[in-house]
Amino acid sequence: MKLIIEPTDGVAPLLAAIKSAKKRVEIAIFRFDRTDVETALKAAAARGVKVTALIAFNNRGGEQRLRKLELRCLAAGITVARTSDDLIRYHDKFILIDRRVLYVLSFNFTHLDIDHSRGFGVVTTHAPWIREAAKLFRADCTRTKYVPKSDTFIVSPANARKELDAFLKGAKTQLLIYDPKISDKEMLRTLQARIKAGVEIKVIGSVSGRHEFDVQKLAGTRLHTRTIIRDRSQAFVGSQSLRAAELNLRRELGLILHDSKAVKTLIETFEADWVVKTPKKTPAASADVKASAGEPVPVSAKDAAKAVQIITKELDPLAVSVKKAVRIAVAKAGEDVLHDKDSKDTMKKAVKQAVKEAVKEAVHDAQDALDVKDAKVAKEEAKSAP
Repeated sequence: MKLIIEPTDGVAPLLAAIKSAKKRVEIAIFRFDRTDVETALKAAAARGVKVTALIAFNNRGGEQRLRKLELRCLAAGITVARTSDDLIRYHDKFILIDRRVLYVLSFNFTHLDIDHSRGFGVVTTHAPWIREAAKLFRADCTRTKYVPKSDTFIVSPANARKELDAFLKGAKTQLLIYDPKISDKEMLRTLQARIKAGVEIKVIGSVSGRHEFDVQKLAGTRLHTRTIIRDRSQAFVGSQSLRAAELNLRRELGLILHDSKAVKTLIETFEADWVVKTPKKTPAASADVKASAGEPVPVSAKDAAKAVQIITKELDPLAVSVKKAVRIAVAKAGEDVLHDKDSKDTMKKAVKQAVKEAVKEAVHDAQDALDVKDAKVAKEEAKSAP
């Protein structure tokens, strides 16, 4: 087993995989803008390799690109299949080479994901996973039902909720999680139960609602992978977040790994990505020292109201959101924000960041709502169809 780590490894492992094919390449595509990967696929077809591309029926904002990709593939002698529209997304990404090597990816075939985002890929020759991947590919190409036969080959919506919940519940000491947005209520309850059982939980990404574990944003690069490392000995790597839509309504794919070398590499990457924050604290520190160190300083309601009045004049169009953000920020930073221009500028940045995060969360929630709505509409149309 090998790991691909993005953006460090780049596109080279994928190009080498396609170039190595002797008989067949089977590739599942959700998003795609890599001309180098497309060229490699066309070259494989030109040398007699049977290349089959399973292309998602849609992705939000990119359907035209998918249809153009289909036409280019057909013109190059590549067999094209389109996924069904029974699920709201076909978001899995994988490549089968000669039915001997499987590449399961948490990233898309795009410049953004490969060159600028944290992502992982698993390269394996494990025969049971090869069989399951071939079966899944065939089922989705022919639009027939896929029935999982493995508890480590994780497919949404077939077995993902059951197996990932069990994976989380099995944690005894630690869970290290990459996830752009954890919001599924059942999974959040499971994580809270693990906290109460004494399990350390660290999340790089974001989490909805109240929680009792440490969460950080990924610094320096975009986060795209969905990965869970359990007790420093097993790991899940895949395309599904712990979100209801990705567990219940979309095609997603991941693997549960027990390979010690691969898990060790994932741990090292997570720990390098995790920013250790150690602010200095002194009992007799003044308010301005505490504020500069990031330590919360008690502030009166009067001071908070004054800060709101000062700053919202410059951010009037977002007055309601700004007032809420300012109250939170002032409570953390203290009344120093009122004293000079630099402090006010700093507070303005904090307010803008708070509003930005609120908007980002609202977009995620709206996306979930749209996905659920799309699924309901599709079901109703299916019922009324002759």
